[in-house]
Amino acid sequence: MKKVTALLLAVMMIFSVTACAKEPSGTPNGGGTSESGKPYKAALLINGTLGDKSFFDSANSGLERLKDELGADKFDFKTYEMGGAPSDEPKWGPAVLEYCETGEYDVIIVGTYQMYDALKDAATEFPDQKFIFFDETFPDLETGNFKNIYNVLYKQNEVSFLIGAAAAMMTTDASLPNIDPATKNIGFLGGMENPVINDFLFGYIQGAKYVEPDIKVSIAYVGDFLDSARGKDLALSQYQSGGVDVGYNVAGLAGLGQIEAAVDTDKYAFGVDSDQAALLPDKAHVIPTSALKNVGNSLYRAIKADMDGKFEYGRVESLGFAEGGVEIVKDAHYEEMLPEGIRAKLDELEQKIIDGEIVVDSALGKSTEEVQAVKDSVK
Repeated sequence: MKKVTALLLAVMMIFSVTACAKEPSGTPNGGGTSESGKPYKAALLINGTLGDKSFFDSANSGLERLKDELGADKFDFKTYEMGGAPSDEPKWGPAVLEYCETGEYDVIIVGTYQMYDALKDAATEFPDQKFIFFDETFPDLETGNFKNIYNVLYKQNEVSFLIGAAAAMMTTDASLPNIDPATKNIGFLGGMENPVINDFLFGYIQGAKYVEPDIKVSIAYVGDFLDSARGKDLALSQYQSGGVDVGYNVAGLAGLGQIEAAVDTDKYAFGVDSDQAALLPDKAHVIPTSALKNVGNSLYRAIKADMDGKFEYGRVESLGFAEGGVEIVKDAHYEEMLPEGIRAKLDELEQKIIDGEIVVDSALGKSTEEVQAVKDSVK
């Protein structure tokens, strides 16, 4: 019944993919190409659009890299942009089921907490189809009933610790242009408030307080990951009225509004998920560096191992600095934007995190009251 319903909905929405063999290719715990002489094929279904200069672009870039390295005769992929607006949500589940129904793809990739229900339905109905679920916990793996899902998470709290430390050092450094060292107030702009976004916030606050215990953090959430105009308005309020001179956007497309606000007010905004200074060269002068959640690298790593037959599904991994899952961009632009003393301190803090000398707190699993207490600590 689910298949029929999904197909009917898909037709109504004029969504189509080319149907091939009806049996899913590959096995949940086996790798290699789907059939002798045919390329390994992946489908990336994003509940948004490409061009966000951030999260989804990073995911797509990992698949592009693999195809460039191996060639289309060995690896190929399709990215389907399902849209991220509320009106797009009804087609997400049917789209995943439709891709499963084709049997064409060795692995189907989805991510974020919004895709949990769609993935659970698809993985239940197609137990021989392999899936990668990124950037949100799939708790049902604990039951052992989903041997066809690999769940990859990122220690965004670790990389945000460095961004928070950098922001706190910048906001008290009178040698930097357009900094008022007397304010000690930095900003944070999230998309929707959820555990992952608050995990960024936890690391950001902890890193800032580590180097400047009496730091203040102005916190705002856009309410979605698309509305860059609202993101800009919220950031302008922080910069113009809140005494903020350094901000951090963790809001997808909406976060680009904070970067625009930083340009308009001659302030600073750290990037996220992709190297936003490189992607936005006309705005790079306000972006000291970006916190990278290496979604693309993690997909490249997983699929390459699966193709080599050295990969196991039915498990979860959390990737931090030590595993290359997160990093900050350290290039010539970074060196030009940040004084040597700040950069040296960030290198020191990163190594302490890798060595376990600094343990970064996480919002994952925290109660509403515990999250609020952390926010209140920087009011």
